[in-house]
Amino acid sequence: MQLNIIDISIIVIYLIANIILGFWISKRASKDINSYFLGGNSLPWWILGVSNASGMFDIAGTMLMVYWLAVYGMKSMWLPWLWPVFNQIFLMVYLASWLRRSNVMTGAEWIKTRFGTGRGATLSHIVVVIFALIGVIGFLSYGFKGIGKFAVAFLPPLVTNPETLMKYPQINTNLYALILMAITTIYVVKGGMFSVVITEVLQYGILTISSIAIGIIAIIHVSPEALNSVLPAGWKSLFFGWNLNLDWSTVHSVASSKVTAFNQWIASDGYSLFGLFFGMVLFKGIFISAAGPAPNYDMQRILSTKNPKEAAKMSSLVNVVLNPPRYFMIAGLTILALTSFNSLYKSSLTQPDFETILPEVLAHYIPVGLLGFLMAGLIAAFMSNFAATVNAAPAYIVNDIYKRYINPNASAKKYVKMSYLCSVLVVVVGISVGFFIESINQVVLWIVSALYGGYTAANVLKWYWWRFNGFGYFWGMVSGIITCLVLLLLDYLHLIPFLHTWPLPYNVSMNSFPVIFIISIIGCFVATLITPPESDEVLMHFYKTVKPWGFWGPVREKVMKANPGFVPNKDFKKDMFNVVIGMVWQITLMAAPVFLVIREYTAFFVAAGIMVVTSVILKFNWWDKLESAYGEDKHQIKIKISESELQITEETK
Repeated sequence: MQLNIIDISIIVIYLIANIILGFWISKRASKDINSYFLGGNSLPWWILGVSNASGMFDIAGTMLMVYWLAVYGMKSMWLPWLWPVFNQIFLMVYLASWLRRSNVMTGAEWIKTRFGTGRGATLSHIVVVIFALIGVIGFLSYGFKGIGKFAVAFLPPLVTNPETLMKYPQINTNLYALILMAITTIYVVKGGMFSVVITEVLQYGILTISSIAIGIIAIIHVSPEALNSVLPAGWKSLFFGWNLNLDWSTVHSVASSKVTAFNQWIASDGYSLFGLFFGMVLFKGIFISAAGPAPNYDMQRILSTKNPKEAAKMSSLVNVVLNPPRYFMIAGLTILALTSFNSLYKSSLTQPDFETILPEVLAHYIPVGLLGFLMAGLIAAFMSNFAATVNAAPAYIVNDIYKRYINPNASAKKYVKMSYLCSVLVVVVGISVGFFIESINQVVLWIVSALYGGYTAANVLKWYWWRFNGFGYFWGMVSGIITCLVLLLLDYLHLIPFLHTWPLPYNVSMNSFPVIFIISIIGCFVATLITPPESDEVLMHFYKTVKPWGFWGPVREKVMKANPGFVPNKDFKKDMFNVVIGMVWQITLMAAPVFLVIREYTAFFVAAGIMVVTSVILKFNWWDKLESAYGEDKHQIKIKISESELQITEETK
């Protein structure tokens, strides 16, 4: 289907408006690199929260979750734990505040706070920069593949030569992704964090309206009887046993060849043994979440907040503003697709590309005018995620490499110009990788299961164990990343068949995570124990500043001996209780909108009731205690006093 001129006009106007807004804001963003990458730590927490949610509301992820809900039903609510989605709960409860106390610009710069400036810290700093850039390139290729698949479903092909299409079947998909990425890059590079945040707030408004519209259209078009006729038993249940027990061959109203494809996808994903899969995801997810945010746009939003208390509030808001509208849209798209599956996939019976469900449904159901608005909203989702990722990456190159090692005395404008150049360079590399990716799911599973296996062990230990040092961090990260890359190469050469069969059949990424994690943690402990601990000065400063709980006994004793009035963090039990309550709360935010769209009203009211109860618990046991736990830091008060004194001096002159 090709868009009407009205729809195309709406999309073009929207894209031009974003570019103009980016240039309009650019003067404020280009004062220095703190303004460029962190917005000068002046943006309110609720604006950063909406911006962060908008960046996570990406089109590639939405397409993937539509596929998950269509094939796995309500059990798909657990699949985002692969990322893991509940890391936002760990962040809001305590980790965002711990991170913000460091008062740095990037995750790599944070290493100095924890390990000082010795050789081990320098090596750790370098490996974090490398990991951050690898992760960013992965996410850019992920977004590249998603927006290309979405655009090509609506827009006329740019290449029509049969021979070229035969040789390069994805050429139109990649070309449209290239064009949209180029447009987004223009305003991101020019406007920095201010441009990203302001445009993302605008984009979030469009996305929310789009989500509500799609959900309402689905409710109007699909009756409960029509939906039930195309669903297998157990599709509407959140709960599961050892096996998935979801058999699409029992649905007789859908063409058998297509049903076979559904069952084949479940088998190839490796989720048939759902109980075992869930246990592995939970195990992996807890460790990754406890490690804190990876060095990406999520971390940049936390570091951009005004203080630790606002960092915690910002992370909590992400759950509230992201999940309900997003899942309202996902549910609407899914039931529209399932009830008209035959007509949507006439030309691809045996192996339909389920990642294109979203554009196919929009093309069939949304009227002229509204389709253009919804397209603008979904392109906004892509642009938000892409913009946030592009803004995060150059900070590591400019602040952590160029400024620290190459030109530490350059002017503020020089650093900003270098940021422009690095942004473009990162985009070019990400697009180049995207040309070789076959599916969105392929990129997601590699990033969240394989690559993050190398990140997790070292970044858990850095928070909770005083003896862990810079050498342990470096070798833990290096051993994990190298293992990840070696496994990818061996799998590509078909030399490690056991990863395809054990313990989860066909799930290479999940099966590789424990291997990578174990090798990484061995690297952490061996390197730490054969090298001396960090100095008392470094450890005591970190402990006093961040105030973590965990295995910090020797350092805690030294701090309290030097400062008898120091009050250590005794909130471990409270924080863990709030994490468990928060995970339940988050699942209800995801499930309730879906139950509403499919009109399972009993389940909806149960989910809504649990949401209210958990919200009340978090209000009294977490939100109300933020003021005392994470009030305004003394060093921030000193900064404000110094600024006031400077202003008085200038006025006197």
